[in-house]
Amino acid sequence: MKPSRRPRVILHLDMDAFYPSVEVLDNPSLRGKPVIVGGPRERGVVSSASYEARAFGVRSAQPMAAALRLCPHGVFLPVRMSRYHEVSGEVFEVFHRFTSRVEALSIDEAFLDVTGSERLFGTPREIAVKVKQAVFSQVGITVSAGVAPSKFMAKIASELGKPDGLTLVPEGGEEAFLHPLSIEKLWGVGEATRKRLALLGVRTIGDLSRVPLQTLEKRFGKHGTHLHLLSQGIDEREVEPERAVKSVGHEDTYAQDMRDRESLRRELLSLSIRVSRRLRSGSLEGRTVTLKVKYADFRQVTRSRTLAEATDDGAEIFRQACRLLEDTEAGRKPVRLLGISLSGLEHPGTCRQQGLFDKDPRCRKRNQLNQALDRIHDRFGERSVLPGTLIEKETAEE
Repeated sequence: MKPSRRPRVILHLDMDAFYPSVEVLDNPSLRGKPVIVGGPRERGVVSSASYEARAFGVRSAQPMAAALRLCPHGVFLPVRMSRYHEVSGEVFEVFHRFTSRVEALSIDEAFLDVTGSERLFGTPREIAVKVKQAVFSQVGITVSAGVAPSKFMAKIASELGKPDGLTLVPEGGEEAFLHPLSIEKLWGVGEATRKRLALLGVRTIGDLSRVPLQTLEKRFGKHGTHLHLLSQGIDEREVEPERAVKSVGHEDTYAQDMRDRESLRRELLSLSIRVSRRLRSGSLEGRTVTLKVKYADFRQVTRSRTLAEATDDGAEIFRQACRLLEDTEAGRKPVRLLGISLSGLEHPGTCRQQGLFDKDPRCRKRNQLNQALDRIHDRFGERSVLPGTLIEKETAEE
């Protein structure tokens, strides 16, 4: 007889309004105010909004100009990605104290498999409470938690309890939890699928669970099988620890279109420095440099170059980005957005073009310089040390 499997205990943890929460953490005078984090007011988009701002209709991915109309008295702040990664790292350190089975979905959310941890930390609810309390006491931000036998239901549960909530779906309570919910809560149900399901009389997950599998497969193919399983509360996917980061990058949308190559190169230098710092903060190097250019007419192009050796050096990234820029119409056509990313990531090694016992002194000096600059930036802020061309740019803008 096949032994029965121990019921799984999966936590989905989602940091509440993460970017604004970090801004409040660093500036407590912002607490209770509508904080909106994103790009330039004229041309950027909202990256994240506090719950106070959401009450006015402000949402992620919304044009900043629209957010300003909806919430003119809001506090509008630029994205500080390096700081958000720093705080995220602190939160994930807390997660790892409870289990090694942590799957990062993004900078601000993760699945934790705490199956079998009851002897150490208590019941599933008690474990979730302890994680939430540890994050708040040690980092200073709130986290919403969903606890369920599967990843799918844990994620839905955390969304239902936001902000700072905790929703538990006990083993055997899947049907009572899922069936009253709107069909839009299912992964893979967008507007087009919702309309097609409505033709079958499906409004809730419970309605979907009563539609024969054959009917769903006939209408939706393999996607129909997927929807059927989820409506029954079936999701066998495992929590996958150490999900690899595939790329590291940064992009800026400009308040005014960029038209000359010299200005574009200065922006590439700024982006290269920020990307290189993010790489080093994650102990990563990248082999493929990708340049993203969006023109004023919203047409977007990307250009890539793969290096012989991986790098985390801003100067090298800048050189490659400038070469890639020559293969675009930037300068001949006005540019509204530039971005640089590195992929083909790996952990730093030696300077491979040299022999095993013969490191290039120039490489070693460059690494030492970058590490020294990182320490200065970490202590005194990102703008404490800048290349001369960027200082000239800031002076001109003032």
